[in-house]
This record gives sequence, C-alpha cells and structure tokens, in this order.
Amino acid sequence: MPIVVNLDVMLAKRKVRSRDLAEQVGITEQNISLLKSGKVKGVRFDTLEKICAVLDCQPGDILEYRPAEDE
Repeated sequence: MPIVVNLDVMLAKRKVRSRDLAEQVGITEQNISLLKSGKVKGVRFDTLEKICAVLDCQPGDILEYRPAEDE
C-alpha cells in the first residue's frame, strides 16, 4: 500500500506508550495497534488531530506516501 503509517516511530521518538496515547486520544489500545500496523482503511481527521497534539507532530510525521514499486 502506498500510504505508510509511521506511528510506531513517532511513539518511540516521543517516548510515549501506546496505552498512554490511546487514553489521551480517547480511543482503544486495539485501535492504536491497528493504526500502527497499517491495517486500517482510514483515520478520522479529529483522531489524527488529537494524535498530533499529544505527540507534538505534524500529520506528515505519521503518514507517508511511498509509490508502489513497478513490477
């Protein structure tokens, strides 16, 4: 998939645990885990806004576009 989720990288950089992020954002740890693994089809802007506020980052720090490699 061309969109890569770098949430785990930002959590490590900020030394924030998934559990703490989930609590502060108001979503479940399971949803944070699914987002970290890239197994979600979308994320609400208000959720992304809260994640960015907690981690003091930009959406581009969490989401990255990588073009698919030609086969």
